Amino acid sequence: MFKYIFAFITAILASAILTPLVIALAKKIGAIDIPEDERRVHTIPIPRIGGLAIFFAFLISLAIFSDLSSQKVMGLVLSSMVIVITGLIDDVRGLKARTKLLLQIIAASILFYYGFRIEFFTNLFETTEIVRIGLMSFPLTLFWIVGITNTINLIDGLDGLAVGISTIAAITLAYVSFSFGRNETLLLSLMLIGANMGFLPYNFNPAKIFMGDTGALFLGFI
Repeated sequence: MFKYIFAFITAILASAILTPLVIALAKKIGAIDIPEDERRVHTIPIPRIGGLAIFFAFLISLAIFSDLSSQKVMGLVLSSMVIVITGLIDDVRGLKARTKLLLQIIAASILFYYGFRIEFFTNLFETTEIVRIGLMSFPLTLFWIVGITNTINLIDGLDGLAVGISTIAAITLAYVSFSFGRNETLLLSLMLIGANMGFLPYNFNPAKIFMGDTGALFLGFI
């Protein structure tokens, strides 16, 4: 149990320490959200690559408390890097929607290759009955991952909203994982919760930093 507690605390501390550094980096490289239209709530320029702090805090905790030799952990790291780089480029320079979608599909395909797959359903009326989906596993897995990734990205419009919803979802997943003895999922959920909580104080209204596509895509993806 101490492993899970320390993983959670490590992610919080890493995120809280890294976020001010990311704010400084954003200002240096010009990754700033300037309020040029009526759609934006903020009235002053705000740094917008805060997702880097969340990602690296998650990665630090993952490196310390997970088995990096595990194929699944390696797949998670590689695919997450593709997603974060996609979001970072979009935040700094901008990417066409089709290019972003293609990179998301590539990241989801990496996850599938390393064993993150939807392979069956339980029958809604008979929960002990397993319905295997066979060849539909690949397209359905990609549809789910890319769909949820973009869902979180699309709701990232108000200070603290997307990271707050992602945290609530991760807490729920952590509880379900604990209840069913899914220790790997529990550990990952706690790392994500910690990384989000360390970042949230900087993202509450009035936000000192936005997580941008860098963070929204990563949270949706994870």
